Amino acid sequence: MLHFFQDLWEYPFLRNAVVAALLAAVAAGVTGSLVVVRRSTYLAGAVSHSVLAGLGVARLLERRFGIGWLPPMAGATLAAVAAALLLAWLTLRGRHRSDTVLSAVWTGGMALGVSCVAATPGYQDDLMSYLFGSILLVSDADLLWMLVADLLLIAVMVVCYNRFLAIAFNADLTRLRGVATMPYEVVYYVMTALTVVLLVRVAGILLAVALLTLPAAAAGQLTRRLDQMMVVAVGIGAGVSLLGLASSYGPGWPPGATIVEFAIVVYLIAVAVKKVCPRT
Repeated sequence: MLHFFQDLWEYPFLRNAVVAALLAAVAAGVTGSLVVVRRSTYLAGAVSHSVLAGLGVARLLERRFGIGWLPPMAGATLAAVAAALLLAWLTLRGRHRSDTVLSAVWTGGMALGVSCVAATPGYQDDLMSYLFGSILLVSDADLLWMLVADLLLIAVMVVCYNRFLAIAFNADLTRLRGVATMPYEVVYYVMTALTVVLLVRVAGILLAVALLTLPAAAAGQLTRRLDQMMVVAVGIGAGVSLLGLASSYGPGWPPGATIVEFAIVVYLIAVAVKKVCPRT
């Protein structure tokens, strides 16, 4: 771990990784708290697995057809937002079973992504890195995108907080009081999609949901209000991300997996603390 802090001032890629971890913690804390309170983890899972389709399509267009205006992360963002809007359209009207729709989007996104990767000439090692995260390869452009996404998520949360709070705890009562919940539901779905894409750079497609929900779930054990939960979740996410980065650097362990492992430990500690010191 000491070696990590010594190299931090020498190598720009390490500084980028630290900044990326902090920016990801902000998005995960804000959106993840809503995801945990609303018990919609499977929504985040379906969106995250659809990201591979966007990555695969973008690389296929570049390698096979020479279309380079759609970089992989832009393709990932478009695929995630499209999956979120599709889920909103199919599930919010109550005409389709949510578990069936989520399963279809979840598996369909992965299947399309795998097919596109297989059809792309050459060895797609960079695409495969998105499955498990590549935080040490984050570029300055990635950091700028993550910062813009964070600012957008915070702005939306500030503007829509009261509506999100009401819908999260009693959507039916909110509708009965004359609030049009559909637009806020769609915004929530899109927020989840943007957050998942941001976390993919840190923990990968397979672990992004864990990083989205575990800090928030731990914060939920220690707080009583949603706004407090978000702040604590951001702190926990930043702490486990930095600890995971520093711990994995020397032995050469995968940073994303190490970060998630620390998040699991913190969650278990939070559960134990709640049992020993229950809130009144």
